[in-house]
Amino acid sequence: MPPVTRAFIKASLLYLVLALALAVFQTAQGRLGLDLPGLSAVYFHLFLVGWVTQMIMGVGHWFFPKYSQQLPRGRENLAWASFALLNLGLLLRAVAEPAQALQPGAVWNAALLLSALTQWLGGLLFVINAWPRIKER
Repeated sequence: MPPVTRAFIKASLLYLVLALALAVFQTAQGRLGLDLPGLSAVYFHLFLVGWVTQMIMGVGHWFFPKYSQQLPRGRENLAWASFALLNLGLLLRAVAEPAQALQPGAVWNAALLLSALTQWLGGLLFVINAWPRIKER
């Protein structure tokens, strides 16, 4: 299994555990007398982008047909850049979403915009790298 595939899959498993732990915390926070806003969006992103999307990307990178003999999985640097941007955006979102809910401001709005942009760029790089591998025999 290629290193970048392992990185995507291991990160996805960590995000699954984090998302489920956050779901438990969200359920318990009312009983604990806490009210931390913005956690639903964080849970959603950890679950869907962190776990589901990265698992699909990792397995896709591994199993899609070969691009060429020299570059069987396409350009590795694009795969790593995709991984880095997706995770940077996701972690930034996990911090900025509740911060914006607790203390609205231009800084947190900018952080949320930057997080969305980095996640989008990470997805775009994945598509650019995977697209040529989807072909007829």
